Amino acid sequence: MRVLGVDPGLTRCGVGVVEGVAGRPLTMLGVGVVRTAADDDIAVRLVGIERGIEEWLDRFSPELVAVERVFSQHNVRTVMGTAQASAVAMLCASRRGIPVALHTPSEVKAAVTGSGRADKAQVGAMVTRLLRLSAPPKPADAADALALAICHIWRAPAQNRLQQAVAENRLQQAVARQASAVKGRTR
Repeated sequence: MRVLGVDPGLTRCGVGVVEGVAGRPLTMLGVGVVRTAADDDIAVRLVGIERGIEEWLDRFSPELVAVERVFSQHNVRTVMGTAQASAVAMLCASRRGIPVALHTPSEVKAAVTGSGRADKAQVGAMVTRLLRLSAPPKPADAADALALAICHIWRAPAQNRLQQAVAENRLQQAVARQASAVKGRTR
């Protein structure tokens, strides 16, 4: 599975591509940051992020895009910018028919380090180790993007099994309702 991880942000939007499957060594195919100028108009910045994401999609052809789920913070301005950048990444992927998965920061930290409360340094160190890199990717947004991709690759099999179980349960319930309805009509 090839996953593009996106750590959304208006000034620095981390991007990283990881390939592999759960239980096997993973390979980093690329890592970087899409940057926009803080003094540019918001619309111009969003177009810049779109162009950057599109370039990564063209270059690496991921099967899935994993984006950090925006969570509430005290700084509303930061949350808004992050949400806008996140929406651009989701739009770019969806426009191409590429599935999008959202993961919370604590899910990503727990998947990569074993603790949902890990700090940036711990995440960077584990990404470096898991991908067999010589040094942690800089800035931290780039390492976070790789962590998102790793998280999704590792969690996807379990999520798929859970979704399949839910679908099977719904099917069984529908069959039982249908059987009950037919039984009621024959009386």
